[in-house]
Amino acid sequence: MKKNNTIKEMYQEERPYEKCERFGAENLTDAELLAVILRTGTRGENSLDLARCLLHPDFGNPGIHNIHQWTFERLINIRGIGRVKAVQILCLSELSKRMAREAAVEGLDFSSPSTIARYYMEDMRHRNREVLKLLLLNTRSRLIGEMNISVGTVDMALVSPRELFVEAVRKDASSIILLHNHPSGDPAPSREDVRITRRVCEAGQLIGIELLDHIIIGNNCFISLKEKGFFQQCGS
Repeated sequence: MKKNNTIKEMYQEERPYEKCERFGAENLTDAELLAVILRTGTRGENSLDLARCLLHPDFGNPGIHNIHQWTFERLINIRGIGRVKAVQILCLSELSKRMAREAAVEGLDFSSPSTIARYYMEDMRHRNREVLKLLLLNTRSRLIGEMNISVGTVDMALVSPRELFVEAVRKDASSIILLHNHPSGDPAPSREDVRITRRVCEAGQLIGIELLDHIIIGNNCFISLKEKGFFQQCGS
């Protein structure tokens, strides 16, 4: 990879700032956009070189879509990335997730698995560990609370129907939705996912708080266990 000592030594039409002004941000590459955020490079490596390095396969997570997997500790160990640049990159990541979530909230309908999945997609699909969320709804199917029930592998040792419904009763919820991610990117339910769903569904019928769905988030895809018919054996 050919490197330029400074941005000033590049042809004007190749400089990220000037290119953005002349042609618009939409015409910048991923590396150029990141270079604008980084602003400066390090000795012998300008900001564009540094951005390309961060997006290179040798870094371990090639592509701008994996920016959400970068951690502060990992970033500050990269030559040219200090504390300030690491914070800037992490804030960029968080801002992009919030923008995606805000765009999805307008059409959010808790009776529609697709709108629920779209709303939580950017927050959930980049996580490298499974997170199980409990969504609490009132009689009008409006969200009145959400919480993380477990972090790590979702199994019966970590997930108790009793704990779920204690929270639901405390918040005076009329129904609940379970939501968790698969870090592999494949939302296909495991046997344990199905077993947990049926146990929670059955428990909810006994106490009068309905489990509306269990949605599994993959990489830009999802599965609704309700739509797939996994609730049939508990009478839903």
